Amino acid sequence: MPTHLADQESDSAAPAAQSPSAPSAPSAPPAPASTGTGAASPAAAEHITALRERIDEIDAALIALWQERAQLSQQVGATRVASGGTRLVLARERQVLDRFRDALGADGTQLGLLLLRAGRGPL
Repeated sequence: MPTHLADQESDSAAPAAQSPSAPSAPSAPPAPASTGTGAASPAAAEHITALRERIDEIDAALIALWQERAQLSQQVGATRVASGGTRLVLARERQVLDRFRDALGADGTQLGLLLLRAGRGPL
């Protein structure tokens, strides 16, 4: 067992000694009620868990829609090229980007660019 205060502070197994005249340290915040939610109460943890379940459902739907959109876009491009058309129709891409930007702002433009790339591949 350590005999010096410095040794006690570095030894996590030994509790630190406090002198009677030293002010007590502020107590640590309570542990979260549920691991992974960061909530301090069971009710809040339960609410967060329910919200996260819905978020996970939405994420699954977004992924499925993303994949479907990419597949449809690839079919459009293949059909256009097979008929002798161009690989890209820039006016259509601009419409898509404008729609996403108008609805979601700057992040919408980035999302639109990612969607377009998923459907046609990189330029």
